[in-house]
Amino acid sequence: MARENVNDLLAFLAVARERSFTRAAAKLGVSQSALSHTIRALEARLGLRLLTRTTRSVSPTEAGERLLVGVGPRFDEIEAELAALSELREKPAGTIRITAGEHPAETILWPALARLLPDYPDIKIEVIVDYGLADIVAERYDAGIRLGEQVAKDMIAVRVGPEMRMAVVGAPVYFANHKPPRTPQDLTGHNCINLRLPTYGGIYAWEFEKAGRQLKVRVEGQLVFNTAALRLNAVLAGSGLAYLPEDQAMRYLAGGELVRVLADWCPPFPGYHLYYPSRRQPSPAFALLVDALRYRP
Repeated sequence: MARENVNDLLAFLAVARERSFTRAAAKLGVSQSALSHTIRALEARLGLRLLTRTTRSVSPTEAGERLLVGVGPRFDEIEAELAALSELREKPAGTIRITAGEHPAETILWPALARLLPDYPDIKIEVIVDYGLADIVAERYDAGIRLGEQVAKDMIAVRVGPEMRMAVVGAPVYFANHKPPRTPQDLTGHNCINLRLPTYGGIYAWEFEKAGRQLKVRVEGQLVFNTAALRLNAVLAGSGLAYLPEDQAMRYLAGGELVRVLADWCPPFPGYHLYYPSRRQPSPAFALLVDALRYRP
């Protein structure tokens, strides 16, 4: 393949992934007009239209989507191998992109990074907080952190945290006017602070288990958030009941600022795991990060 064809394919991949000539041109360090000319030339050589352009968006055609899916991963593998080779030196170096939910990013990932990075100034970490179950291969992440039950079977999974429990909590001021629930079904009579997660297609149903019996309760309330911090603020203010990771609530339970209910319906479950593609060749920097995150009971 002629060298210019490779460059043209890389230009196409940038536009198709960014869905924007402006962002792709900035990423490639070329002008928009030059990038547009490159794409037109590639389409002319192939005799196919690869991109549909409007005043507001750019999207691949059927042929473009096939090229993106077929060629993109191969270039990604080449880049990964070259990056791994470039990092084979005395000091580990390179950029690692990780996606994680807000809770593991704060409680597991950040403490590990705070310990690791001062000793390795050539390692750069990009953390994307996302509640969605991102396709780390398609979105070009090096790894993700999710609950063990959420990790796909074709991924390498490394345990990075202890078992977890959830806690249903409310402030004393709330319980001054509301009878504490004795069963999960009683939650339907309470003002509950909800969480919206993209992976669940909407409002997250609170999950319970007791003596082998599993329940999912869709609660109602005045408030819906998509971040942990706002839910915690709301429950501390007495705005309703919240369903939180136990470790987020412990200090407030110990101080009497929150009261726990339904504890017997919230058993432990597998905690967080770091996961990454099995075909990924770990660089020295990535291997260091995995070791720093690995859970050691």
